[in-house]
Amino acid sequence: MRRKRSEEAVLFVGCLFSSHEVFDEALPSLRRRFGDTFCESPCVPWDYSAYYARELGTPLFRKFLFFDPLVDATALVETKLATGEMEDTLSIGGRRQINLDPGYLTLAKVVLASSKNYSHRIFLGEGVFCELELFYEKGRFHPLPYTYFDYRDKAYLSVFSKARKLLKQKLDSRR
Repeated sequence: MRRKRSEEAVLFVGCLFSSHEVFDEALPSLRRRFGDTFCESPCVPWDYSAYYARELGTPLFRKFLFFDPLVDATALVETKLATGEMEDTLSIGGRRQINLDPGYLTLAKVVLASSKNYSHRIFLGEGVFCELELFYEKGRFHPLPYTYFDYRDKAYLSVFSKARKLLKQKLDSRR
């Protein structure tokens, strides 16, 4: 059987934090590790759950960073491990100050990495799982039954649509 390459993808990190200073501290490390950003979402309030409030504080904010250059989708394991190390570095007394959720975007989908297993998650190796969060069809992204509530939000769908448009332009310019 002939081996096929993985599709090229845009690596992104969803940053969840209560302290803008902690985000500002994490940003240079993220750029050194993953490259310059070609697209960033606005910083928006995050109030979809109380799950992170005790650890990260309140109020919570989310910002997405989309990195250049394009990567092979198989880089997700390495990316999840690297963001976990960054979270540990920024932790105080064993308590995270920022949650860094890596994933990738292709023309067809948005995939998230996780360190937690669940019925719809696929094991990639080294304690890393992935899940399809959104799929692209008929000109827009669509959630699945297990898609996180925030990823269903129109604001998030708009961010991913904008990044997808930029990815398409990038791929078209290389042809």
